[in-house]
Amino acid sequence: MPGLNLVPVQPRTSSVPLPRSQDHQQERDPHALPSYTNESFNEPQEPVLFLPPLLSALPASLSSRAKHHDRSKLTELPKLPPHPDRLGPTATRLPDIDPASLSLHRALHFLKSRKGFAKLPYDEVFNWDEISAAYHSDLDKIPDGELEREWYVVAFRSKRKAGSDSAALYDADRLAHEEAIQNGGLIMYWYGVPEESGDNLATCIWQSRAHAIAANSGPHHVKAMRLAASSFEYYTFEKFILRKWKGVTDLELTPYTEGPVGW
Repeated sequence: MPGLNLVPVQPRTSSVPLPRSQDHQQERDPHALPSYTNESFNEPQEPVLFLPPLLSALPASLSSRAKHHDRSKLTELPKLPPHPDRLGPTATRLPDIDPASLSLHRALHFLKSRKGFAKLPYDEVFNWDEISAAYHSDLDKIPDGELEREWYVVAFRSKRKAGSDSAALYDADRLAHEEAIQNGGLIMYWYGVPEESGDNLATCIWQSRAHAIAANSGPHHVKAMRLAASSFEYYTFEKFILRKWKGVTDLELTPYTEGPVGW
């Protein structure tokens, strides 16, 4: 079944494909694109919570239809409601991005989480089948079977302490996010709505591990981590390598063990 192939640290004979995405939630999923009419958009009766993947704003020289793409192969991006800030949640653009990472950036517009994501294994959290199908690149010089690109992935699992200062933590997180984009390498940041138990998941996808390490030393990131230490009952990190092989539709996820990742 198409999707994401999870490759374990210890090799085995077959990879683990993800199940197809399902959406059986009765209540509106805050990570799903809301449906609007002209009336509901211009005269809303109540606020609508919407938490899309926070894709880093591209360099000014690029657009969502960059010149190196074959437009005939592109999947139409989901239509988001208009926003006065065209850059989204931050006012900063990436300094640069390579063609394969731009293809992943575009595909991640379709990212959706599954119900119960906070406690699911990471390879089951998102609709990797749709993301893989939306990934298109024109790196024709790479022969089939060769590595097209790899990216560094970090997942942050946590449980908030009752009564902790949400405003201070979210403000520090926003500044750390902006700082990471400015320094370069951050393709996407995503965080979920906490479950009733308080458990939650956040994740970042980087162009390289070197970019992630550099971001860790930023002053806003250091402040955010100090606040996290006092705001959560627990928090843990999981690290992965996301790979795209030329000629293979499915993306591949491997637990990170050591060494550099990406470039």
